[in-house]
Amino acid sequence: MTHHAGKAAGLLALSAVMTMLLAATATVSAADNIAIGVGCTTGSSLRLRSEASTSSSVVTQLDKSVAVAILGKQDGWYNVSYDGKSGYLSADYVIEDQDGVFTADGRVNSDGVNVRSSASAEAGSVATVNTDAPVTVDGFADGWYAVTCQYGTTGYIRSDFVDLTSAASSNASSVISVAKQYLGTRYAYGGASPSGFDCSGFTMYVFKQVGVSLPHSATSQWQSGAGQKITSTSALQAGDLVFFCDPSRSMGKACSHAGIYIGDGQFIHSSSASSGGVIISSLASGYYNTYFVGGMRI
Repeated sequence: MTHHAGKAAGLLALSAVMTMLLAATATVSAADNIAIGVGCTTGSSLRLRSEASTSSSVVTQLDKSVAVAILGKQDGWYNVSYDGKSGYLSADYVIEDQDGVFTADGRVNSDGVNVRSSASAEAGSVATVNTDAPVTVDGFADGWYAVTCQYGTTGYIRSDFVDLTSAASSNASSVISVAKQYLGTRYAYGGASPSGFDCSGFTMYVFKQVGVSLPHSATSQWQSGAGQKITSTSALQAGDLVFFCDPSRSMGKACSHAGIYIGDGQFIHSSSASSGGVIISSLASGYYNTYFVGGMRI
């Protein structure tokens, strides 16, 4: 009896220790995306790597003078986050902010986020913002961003609830938001309105809603010079145009299809397939991966 009681007590103690360890792990995991600082990139076309190694895969590419959230440091690399993506940049190409005073664009990444009156979870809420709400980040201290919201409210948001981004990325969010409104709209050859779209009519219409004029054909859009061309799917960012060329459909032209990249390897487009219309597809699918020509960042 004593033996079993002692064994039970030991199991309870072990269970308590495991619970504490799991709680500690959960705390660390929850804090993984809280910034410890903010940096600025010093080079163009910088490769954000999945690991702290030049041989690791490329998550995305960053331009010069981009503000990034610093999540950690490791052997000459910064673990950073930008526009909702995290990875590693060589410390040779990042200058760490020293005074916590700067200006950058940001975007809220969760619903029901409180804007606090001071940089503390105990401070009162002066406003509540939701996913994709734009903010101007005015500074950083102790894991919190000082922000100015879209309609002038100022306060503080914990850094893991805001993705540092750029005005261009904010525009990209608008493009994707507009595009998704037309999911399920029927395919119509030559169509460029909500009553029916062909592929380039869809991209033309969506970008027109955010003030960008594009011609009405996939090849013309690809050759328009409207933005920076992207040659690799790994370098695509949400909001980029994507182009494809199926020789059996292109009639000798540079492109036969166009769509809009929405992130996570997916794009939205108006498909002429029998189950088509405006749908979301994977770039990794055999057809689209085979015939990918490139992307364009407007």
